[in-house]
Amino acid sequence: MSDTERRLDPAIGLLEFASIAAGIVAGDAMVKSSPLSSLYVGTVHPGRYLVLVGGDTAAVEIALETGGTDTVIDSLFLADVHPAVITAITSPHVTALVDGDALGIVETSTTAAAIIAADAGVKAADVSLPAIRLADDLGGKAYCLFAGDVADVEAAVEHSTELTEPGAKLVGTAVIPQLHREMRDNLASELRFNGLLRGQDGAS
Repeated sequence: MSDTERRLDPAIGLLEFASIAAGIVAGDAMVKSSPLSSLYVGTVHPGRYLVLVGGDTAAVEIALETGGTDTVIDSLFLADVHPAVITAITSPHVTALVDGDALGIVETSTTAAAIIAADAGVKAADVSLPAIRLADDLGGKAYCLFAGDVADVEAAVEHSTELTEPGAKLVGTAVIPQLHREMRDNLASELRFNGLLRGQDGAS
């Protein structure tokens, strides 16, 4: 486990702000309010500001209460976040895609909703969590991927959407019973279309 992963354990909280100014003010207030293990802040598309905190349950709860304002678009609090979620949000690469696996996709309109969906799905079924993509280059949307046997992936997708509001935060879901090898290789190489093309032709 990396140092970042350890600092985001066992609880995490996230506030997603419409206002960058409000987000910076909130982040400062949150880190002053309780002894957090970690604080990660910054902008994401389309002009939103994220404040992610980690540490023990009480400290994270206090920080979230301190930082919440009227400009919060969405938020999350996971008292016992699954380790696979932390690995996925801190890794720049897709992992654990196996030839022939089923693939589940859950797409949301906010960063917080995708992380909540990922945590619910991976706790509910015997699946891996190859990736969580958050906001940047997505117009503010986010998504997570589940991989494994068809029945387990279907269960993960079903459970992941139970906490996600259809039409508001839930954009769409899908299950592919058997992911084609070429599709798997593309996903494992690069999730962004332009990044994949540039990687193939050697451009920076």
